[in-house]
Amino acid sequence: MAGLSFIFAWRRLMLAGLVALVAGVGFSAQAAERPVNPKAAPNVFLEAVADNMLDAVKADPKAMQGDTTAITAIVRQYALPYVDMNKTTRLAAGRYWRQASTEQQSELVKAFTGTLIRTYSGAFTRVTSGTVIALLPFRGDDAADDAVVRTTVSQPNGSPIGVDYRLEKTADGWKVYDLNVEGIWLIQNYRNQFAEEINRSGVDGLIKALNAQR
Repeated sequence: MAGLSFIFAWRRLMLAGLVALVAGVGFSAQAAERPVNPKAAPNVFLEAVADNMLDAVKADPKAMQGDTTAITAIVRQYALPYVDMNKTTRLAAGRYWRQASTEQQSELVKAFTGTLIRTYSGAFTRVTSGTVIALLPFRGDDAADDAVVRTTVSQPNGSPIGVDYRLEKTADGWKVYDLNVEGIWLIQNYRNQFAEEINRSGVDGLIKALNAQR
């Protein structure tokens, strides 16, 4: 388990970045759910997802109290449809992905998804009425197949934190697959640690270690 101590070391930055996604831009709990168009401009798409996430949390008393079941349900409904966890896991596993069986690949995606959902859910405890997110000017090309949406998230009495989201254009529209918090990319950070754990205990050992992080 020691090989996955990075999960805890990186969790503070991860939470800060995930706050940005659930914080929304307007912080208006009474706003009607916004239509999410994955085929819109990347920044417009991400903004709609963020607004809906926050509204869902603020409308659910159990989620606001930190109820894990309620929070997990919200994350799965409002975030996961717009995240390509297969790609995130594949890139984090690197060359070891090709060495894994189809069953191991499936189990690794499930385990990694669970890890990120548990981390993601913790972001809800950090959101306050003073949380502010600002989308920086989009400098990418809407016609490209890959884009980065840059934001800053601010908390009362704290310095703004830079958070970037990397998205890929799929047949169904944009999907998030990587996250950068203050210069640290999620996939790159996990790739090194995944390799260490796999070299020590194999793909099954990595899956077991991820599932144990509860």
